[in-house]
Amino acid sequence: MPSKLTRISKHLYVHHGVVNVGILINDDKALLIDFGDGTVKDNISELGVNSIYSVIFTHHHRDQAFGFKATDSERAGIPEQEYKWFSEVEDYWNNPANRWHIYNFHPHNLMLTESVLITDRYKEGDSLRFGDATISVIDTPGHTDGSISYIIDVDGQRVIFSGDLIYGEGKIWELYSLQKAEAMVSDYHGFLGSRKQLKQSLLKLLNQSPDILIPSHGEVMTDPENAVETLIDRLDICYDRYVAISALRHYFPEMFSEYEGRSGHMPIRQGKPVPSCLLHYGTSWFIISQNKDVFVIDCGNNAVIKQIKEMQNKGEIKDVSGLWITHYHDDHVDAVPEFLATFGCPIHVSEKMADILENPRGYRLPCISPSAVKVSNPTKDGQSWMWNEFKMTAYHFPGQTYYHGGLLVEDQNVKMFFAGDSFTMSGIDDYCSGNRNWLGKGVGFDRCLELMEEIKPTHIFNCHVDLAFDFTDDEIKMMRSNLAEREKIYGELFPWDSANYGMDEFWVKCYPYEQDVISENTVEIRVDITNHSESEKKAICRPVLPKSWGIDVKPKSASITAKSEGHIAFSILIPKDIQPMLYVIPFELIYDGLALGQFREAMLFVKKT
Repeated sequence: MPSKLTRISKHLYVHHGVVNVGILINDDKALLIDFGDGTVKDNISELGVNSIYSVIFTHHHRDQAFGFKATDSERAGIPEQEYKWFSEVEDYWNNPANRWHIYNFHPHNLMLTESVLITDRYKEGDSLRFGDATISVIDTPGHTDGSISYIIDVDGQRVIFSGDLIYGEGKIWELYSLQKAEAMVSDYHGFLGSRKQLKQSLLKLLNQSPDILIPSHGEVMTDPENAVETLIDRLDICYDRYVAISALRHYFPEMFSEYEGRSGHMPIRQGKPVPSCLLHYGTSWFIISQNKDVFVIDCGNNAVIKQIKEMQNKGEIKDVSGLWITHYHDDHVDAVPEFLATFGCPIHVSEKMADILENPRGYRLPCISPSAVKVSNPTKDGQSWMWNEFKMTAYHFPGQTYYHGGLLVEDQNVKMFFAGDSFTMSGIDDYCSGNRNWLGKGVGFDRCLELMEEIKPTHIFNCHVDLAFDFTDDEIKMMRSNLAEREKIYGELFPWDSANYGMDEFWVKCYPYEQDVISENTVEIRVDITNHSESEKKAICRPVLPKSWGIDVKPKSASITAKSEGHIAFSILIPKDIQPMLYVIPFELIYDGLALGQFREAMLFVKKT
């Protein structure tokens, strides 16, 4: 028997590829559950199958269906709620709301790059017969809003194909698809927000008394009850550890009322008065020197510019002589181009973030703004300079987002640290998994807290909070201990050798993400891969170009040293006679021997010569 096949029963098999594909056999025909890269077609002939009657999909993510073409089967069935994510994907990719100012992540951008022809739609309560098998449909949202599972009764067994609700005993494939709004917040604030839906769906599966659970990614589970209960317990523990030091408790305490008073949860600190040299306005801080010059922290709204002009007209301040940008989020940078045109002052940012501000089209990230800014001073970690009576020191500060800077401003009396949105009085701002919040000693928030231990600021400032605050040594120690514990327990939640693969959505990314290109010209696209592991990893990658281009690009490989970022670059000649339009180019990836399919994508806006 081929090594990629597992026999479940006389009429049911599983093909293991990019995803697990169910193969239900009736004489010489097969019904498939999901499709992956299509390599299942290479194996089914050995099972006596001559044709595929139908393919039915659990959910819309690209890895489930990217190999599928209408000619592969007589029929194709999908979750009814996700019809347009199979049949109208061009609308998704061409909608700027899915590209800029991203605060809502459903549907996820792991979308097919071209629509496919669908014949059937399924919802809870639907059923179909195929040979001796009965297939029943139940709605199981969680991994996606419209996910469904298929209950197959065949050969005296009850088998459920559950999509990506669960990977294996106590594990899920990744965490960022669970980013979803709760109560009054957006998806951006909904870290693990789909966990309740996911848990309800998992318990719903157990209520069907399955003998076997088969996930899209992961292991065939012959003890579904233990697998599910272990996962639910881990999700509860992981979420509790997140809440224990979450900055979101400061903004929305009512969201976490059930966690009040729990052991191991950091009490919310009181604020402290702001030094007289500071003024808070919107998401900006103004530092006012003794000579009335002003240094501004962030500018996300034109009202900030208006406020400065009014203060100048009243003689309260004089020149604006500098701008520090803490991070790239739109509510901190949208008005920077007008700010620069109005005041013409130097712009200082951490060098880790400079390219995002100068070339936002190169990135796909939460809350990203299309406003491009020329950076005057891309600062190195620890770089200092004097501004009037203040000493300023810039840091790479990978807190709320990896692409983030912190600024220490000192005089004889105070050590003021501008942390962007990284802290509040209740802890750390890691409530959006898309922000690349890494776990581990010396990285992510652990590095930020380590820095607080080193410099011991008298005042910490958040751009959304009017008051100053600080942390005690014991509170910093507690938060660092929490993060160390999380590295372990989140590591147990994923099938990877580092928790960061399951938490860092952009450990693989295409650069530039979006660009214009003229036909008959060459376009350069680089795939950046972060190796979060303790050992070297090999990556193999290739772009998948539209068939109409008539180009097949060969794979390239790279060995990436531990705890570093590697790169694989491609040069692609754009054909002469193709239609000018947006083309979404997926990239296939094999990482450490694991085929991940069309894992990421880039966008090309092709124009005629």
